Amino acid sequence: MIKGIKICGVSDLKTLNYIIEHPYPPQFIGFVTNYKKSKRYVEFEKLKELINIDKKGINFVSVLVNPDDEILEMIKNLKFDYYQLYDVNPETTKLIKEKYKIKIISALTINNKDDVNQYKKYETISDIILFDGKGYEKSIGFNHKLLQSVPNKISKMIAGNIKIEDISNFKNSKNYILDLSGALEKEKGVKDINKIDKLLNSVHNN
Repeated sequence: MIKGIKICGVSDLKTLNYIIEHPYPPQFIGFVTNYKKSKRYVEFEKLKELINIDKKGINFVSVLVNPDDEILEMIKNLKFDYYQLYDVNPETTKLIKEKYKIKIISALTINNKDDVNQYKKYETISDIILFDGKGYEKSIGFNHKLLQSVPNKISKMIAGNIKIEDISNFKNSKNYILDLSGALEKEKGVKDINKIDKLLNSVHNN
């Protein structure tokens, strides 16, 4: 049984409510907060409306790519449990964590072993290390065997072209939180409730 599931790139209230009310909800839901190149990006006013609901214990994650002070100040009072930070160095990550009293998921984009080893710079700062492919919103995968040297004490999340059919391959991977987005869409940026249902039932039954 895997450690947990994150459904990322939720951008509409119908999908969000469906996930929250599901019999086997995920541990995390992610919202693309400032990366406007993504079709999953949520404008601030809509974001406020989306996450102002009863989360029922699910962790809400703000996905941020190299955020500036303006966006951090805009979202500081929203009901996020984690900030997922791409392209943020360890020193700035620590400053953000301390200033906003927020849990941190540090996202590393992986192509080789040197990329994986960057986790060592974040392990004392971040609550979770996310190992993602190099494609950002393009869902590019990477060789998960590269993570075998990362110690179990590190809380690990994996993203990058993970599909529903892959869940069974991780059933003995108790150290991983799996992060899915594109695999749960009927078209780019639009989630498919049937695929979400299939994923959550698959995780529960594995």
